[in-house]
Amino acid sequence: MHSGLKIPVSGPSITQYEADLVAEAVRRGWYEDANFYSSRFERALADYTGRAWAIALPSCTSAIHLALAASGIGPGDEVIVPELTWIATSAPVQYVGASPVFADVEPDTWCIDPAAVARLITPRTRAIIGVDLYGNLADWEALEQLASRHSILLIEDAAEAIGAMWSGRRAGNFGDAAVFSFHGSKTLTTGEGGMLVTNSQALHDRIRCLCDHGRAPGDRMFLNQEVAYKYKMSAIQAALGIAQLDRIRELTAMKHAIFAWYESEFRGLPDVWLNQPRAGSAASYWMSTIVWRNGPSKEDLMAHLDEHGVDSRPFFHPLSSLPAYRGHPEAAAAAERNKTAYRISRRGLNLPSALRLTEAEVRFAASLVRRFLTPESHPPMPATAPGSEAVLDAP
Repeated sequence: MHSGLKIPVSGPSITQYEADLVAEAVRRGWYEDANFYSSRFERALADYTGRAWAIALPSCTSAIHLALAASGIGPGDEVIVPELTWIATSAPVQYVGASPVFADVEPDTWCIDPAAVARLITPRTRAIIGVDLYGNLADWEALEQLASRHSILLIEDAAEAIGAMWSGRRAGNFGDAAVFSFHGSKTLTTGEGGMLVTNSQALHDRIRCLCDHGRAPGDRMFLNQEVAYKYKMSAIQAALGIAQLDRIRELTAMKHAIFAWYESEFRGLPDVWLNQPRAGSAASYWMSTIVWRNGPSKEDLMAHLDEHGVDSRPFFHPLSSLPAYRGHPEAAAAAERNKTAYRISRRGLNLPSALRLTEAEVRFAASLVRRFLTPESHPPMPATAPGSEAVLDAP
């Protein structure tokens, strides 16, 4: 049995620099400086992504919600989303009364398949939301062409991809708007939080109104123009985000190092794949993720890792398979047509990718996976993880 101290699947890197800036915001972020930190964070992320405008928000989910609402999407409309993603991508579609349509994914990048999207576009389609899954970039060139051809909104869900690049463009630079998550599990964190970036001033101004109870930007008389939402980020969260963004090259380099350690461990293992970035792109590896062709289910491998003190997360379940969509008119049809998504999800797992991991911990986790997927070719493993009484030597 393990010592009870698990190797974590996710988590941030926080230094004294972040602590100092947050403490400064606690003291200073009031009165005339009430918006100083959020405005500074917005400007910094807009510059980083090459966008004209940014809006700091409490979550990525709220950012998607606002993008849809600001674009007038509502009942009777359809929004195409990938079958494999966290439910936060699709739930806001129903917040505005529209219907999600689940598209299959590419077998290598695991991102939404533009060919599948093209087959699903109807006269009711008002938007496409592509997801940069686990830090792999979607085929934004093809998606942008589709959206332009059909005059529909395109949203880049870059929640998991800050630091990724393709053809000189950073994650967040694609589509009519892009959204980020700064949840505590993400590469850049504000604890909870999100951001929307765009080049459209009209979209920016509309969202500014919607996120502040329907008040026009600059309103000092509290004359609400409509019933809207309360989606704001605090100065303390923004200060943490500023410090994290200042360290983004360091943070993404750490993610790349973790992935490289896994890549070394799994090299030559048949029918096993890690994240495969699109040609010409640089992934950000928010999660180092493994997919295998045959053998145990992801649940079986999770249980095995858990027994040895190693945390993990299942590859996202297909949205159409979730209890939340049971009975949804789209679910049965999606489950029938999205064969690639269902096949990948069945045997896919997020490996420990926390920013505090050591190389020894990664090699220990990888060796457990290797021996579980190919048990006949390896001797029994020790039952304790690095940090407990017996520590596995890195091979």
